[in-house]
Amino acid sequence: MEDSKKFEQRKQVVEDLMHDKTYVPMKLKELAIVMQVPREERDQLTEVLNALLAEGKIEVSKRGKYQIAQSVTLTGTFLGHPKGFGFVEVEGREEDLFIPEESTGGALHGDTVQVSVIPGRTGKRQEGKVLRILERGIKELIATYEQSRNYGFAVPDNQKFTRDIFIPKEQSKGAVNGHKVLVEITDYGSPKKNPEGRVKEIIGHINDPGTDILSIVYAYELPQEFPERVMNQAERVSSSVSEADHAGRLDLRSWQMVTIDGEDAKDLDDAISLTKEGELWHLGVHIADVSNYVQENSALDWEALERGTSVYLTDRVIPMLPHKLSNGICSLNQGEDRLTLSCLMDIDGKGNIVSHQIAETVVNIDRRMTYTSVKKILTDHDPEECERYQEFVPMFEQMEELAALLRKKRRARGSIDFDFPESKILLDEQGHPVDIQPYDRNVATKIIEDFMIAANETVAEDYFWQEIPFVYRTHENPDPEKISALQQFIYNFGYSIRNTKAEVHPKELQKLLARIEDSPEEAMISRMTLRSMKQARYSTECTGHFGLAAKYYCHFTSPIRRYPDLQIHRIIKDNLRGRMTPEKIAHYEEILGQVADRSSKRERRAEEAEREADKMKKAEYMEKRIGQEFEGIISGITTWGLYVELPNTVEGMVHVSNMYDDRYYYREETHEMAGVETGKVYRLGQRIRVRVLEADKMTRTVDFATVLEE
Repeated sequence: MEDSKKFEQRKQVVEDLMHDKTYVPMKLKELAIVMQVPREERDQLTEVLNALLAEGKIEVSKRGKYQIAQSVTLTGTFLGHPKGFGFVEVEGREEDLFIPEESTGGALHGDTVQVSVIPGRTGKRQEGKVLRILERGIKELIATYEQSRNYGFAVPDNQKFTRDIFIPKEQSKGAVNGHKVLVEITDYGSPKKNPEGRVKEIIGHINDPGTDILSIVYAYELPQEFPERVMNQAERVSSSVSEADHAGRLDLRSWQMVTIDGEDAKDLDDAISLTKEGELWHLGVHIADVSNYVQENSALDWEALERGTSVYLTDRVIPMLPHKLSNGICSLNQGEDRLTLSCLMDIDGKGNIVSHQIAETVVNIDRRMTYTSVKKILTDHDPEECERYQEFVPMFEQMEELAALLRKKRRARGSIDFDFPESKILLDEQGHPVDIQPYDRNVATKIIEDFMIAANETVAEDYFWQEIPFVYRTHENPDPEKISALQQFIYNFGYSIRNTKAEVHPKELQKLLARIEDSPEEAMISRMTLRSMKQARYSTECTGHFGLAAKYYCHFTSPIRRYPDLQIHRIIKDNLRGRMTPEKIAHYEEILGQVADRSSKRERRAEEAEREADKMKKAEYMEKRIGQEFEGIISGITTWGLYVELPNTVEGMVHVSNMYDDRYYYREETHEMAGVETGKVYRLGQRIRVRVLEADKMTRTVDFATVLEE
């Protein structure tokens, strides 16, 4: 407390001193002498100056002298661009500052910088100049090693990190041309001198199978092997459920029950049961009781919290829990007793959940079903499949009926259903992409989705009204500015949404998606609608879920692969067992904010890594198709060209220089690309024939050219 008070006093003294032109500008050493700061306290003076710099109250000259700030200064994160210029993202400021190449001051992607705002505008964005690099953002990165006789260079995978890194020969660790390496930066260099570093680890050669995806694993600092203490703990977990484990649980082993998942799924964490009495449905959603095996504050728990989520990359899964648990005792495998938490719901003929029970249970799954099999039964009425699963067919038919009822009720309140074309990339044994197939979102996937949403909403509402500390899944209302931009965008296609300045109701967006269904612009407007919305996150506050038009929502159904689900299972069990004491409530109130925040960040990291891995493999797939022609849809238009998405979900760029039949310019007000001579116009959502000019797996880009009409 005393140090903090002294720090603030010294800040004020420095600020007052800076206004006295008798003394300033001065260097750090000169300031220390004038202020009579003892040598042992010089570090605190440096902290004071850094704090004032960050607040924009002072600035530092090229000669290293401190003075009162002459211009508007801000602190933010530098975002590099492959062409040398950059942007500075300032918290609380809607628009980034544009930083010309000559004004970056040696800043590199990810650095925290102090910038001065240049008055006026030279374009759409305000410009700035980097005055000082406050903190370096990237300490290590993934690069491709290029060998010379006495030294080497590491070329960063991250295109935004625009400088190659000089590697002295003795720091190369024996790396040769083409090695993917993890590089630690030892010297950040200057505008005229490249950064210097050392090879910390050789990941593998770029031609070795799996090295490309492994590079993404390293780049996003995704965990790989589980620590020994975690594996030892996992090995000690029992492989079967004992009679003692049944104590105090509802025994549901006699209930007809199935899991429905993809063919290659190994961690089966949810099962379904369904019966009907008169007009009343009895739906059971049974979730693996992972918390029974992963105790709070154990090595397994700390590792799961650190990972936050399982990560699904193109050629591998990085699980949140060791396979001994995720594919073994925690997986609801057919014919084996398993411990579960069940949400048992009674639903009337209008789709209302009229009563429910959340209970600790023990189950035994009758059949491990796949989405494909259930689709064959319900949609294709395949005789062989119906015969094979004849005892379950009536239940599947009831599931289809109830899921449709729940979906109808959800849509009536305004729930938004984004149905984007998603894809699965198939690889050969060497890890090369051989096909890109669309995911089949069918009747079976929708059944599971509808039932999981029902359980998640029911559990969230129950615990909200009990006023027990909890982790909710929240999705805030969109920013009015983004909705306004969406309105302008869809107006060009003849659509509109009703919107007040305060907010838009999700039902309006749902109606929009219904109107554009099966239209050429459907995918584009759907994506623009999604981009106008905020990202969902985890929170201790129950603020509702805009996309689902739900007042109460949480993630209860996937504790094998998501930490928030595991966390709320513990809360539920403490409550069911009468252990929710004032001390326990205080404990949860203390930790849940951090759990929610960390889980949200880990989710973002996983999503970005998954997206980058898919982009890389899609570009590699197109490398083998140079010169081939495809028909796609214009998914974006900018001043420099058209973005085109192919039916296989690959997206590429047609640069204006590769639109051969005319000279084109961008009409910003109508989001169109227009030809100067021909008057030809390209619009969003329009079908277009393109030829593959180039594809680069390293930069994850695909370039197209327009095909001239005959």
